Amino acid sequence: MSDLQVAGNPLTVGTAIPGFSRTSDIIQQFLYNAVLYNAHRIHFDTPYATEVEGYPGLVVAGPLLGDWLHQCVELWLGDEGRLVRIQYSNRGAAYTGDQLHVGGEVTAVDPDHATATLTLWVKNDAGDTLVPAEVDIVLGERR
Repeated sequence: MSDLQVAGNPLTVGTAIPGFSRTSDIIQQFLYNAVLYNAHRIHFDTPYATEVEGYPGLVVAGPLLGDWLHQCVELWLGDEGRLVRIQYSNRGAAYTGDQLHVGGEVTAVDPDHATATLTLWVKNDAGDTLVPAEVDIVLGERR
């Protein structure tokens, strides 16, 4: 068993990463994509997204989903460590108004180096994993 802890709880393989649920709306999509200089109309123009591109609604920006994965880790770690690597892949589309769920678990712990690997995900209400991710953290280092 590892002596590593997060929030006073032992850090072991299988430890759940507390997650959260988010729902994006048209205002968030417009502003988020403006900051990214992403002018793709599928993120803010409903008639274009539905009638021209054939989506059922406005598409949630993939980088926003990646940001939510990052936030999930940061909220869990607090000041007890830092995220050193994140790799994610957008495998399915999410649409404004969808309730999305972010969470994960610890999949590897290296107590000698105070590091751990996490598997994270963004899922929709149907339980489909839209965005799988792998994250490496180091404990005992502040951001």
